[in-house]
Amino acid sequence: MSTFNGLVDDMTKIFRIFIFVTGTLLSLTAIAKFISAFGNARILQEADPILAIPFRDVFWMAGALELTVSMVCLLGKRLVMQAGLVAWLATAFLFYRLGLIWVGYRKPCSCLGNLTDALHIPPQTADTALKIILAYLLIGSYATLFWLWRQRNKAISSAIGATFL
Repeated sequence: MSTFNGLVDDMTKIFRIFIFVTGTLLSLTAIAKFISAFGNARILQEADPILAIPFRDVFWMAGALELTVSMVCLLGKRLVMQAGLVAWLATAFLFYRLGLIWVGYRKPCSCLGNLTDALHIPPQTADTALKIILAYLLIGSYATLFWLWRQRNKAISSAIGATFL
């Protein structure tokens, strides 16, 4: 039984590391969006093809959501809530990207605004990096939630079994 408890402790540590890294990544992308929103790039005035509001407003809203979730990840204690918020946010980003494909928007995602220009990062490179981060957020958050669900079910089964012994 102690081997099982050790495995549970190890997995909990791994998922807590995932949440910490996620909080750090979301903080950085939120800051990048805020910095870009202060800029004067022409794209900031253009309407987002999905939300039909200026990209500047999209950056403010997405940055605020990312910063909020990052603070829950970095300061919160409840793993299920942290992973649930990350899963929700990552799923929203996935649907946004699928929406861009659906409407025929073929440019690299301007998720970091003109910050990529300031850092001399090609837009396609930034877009690919953000797709990798999105996959990391989706896989990690859903894996965490699945593991927590399995642990809860095992605990309930054990409690029910102990009741009838």
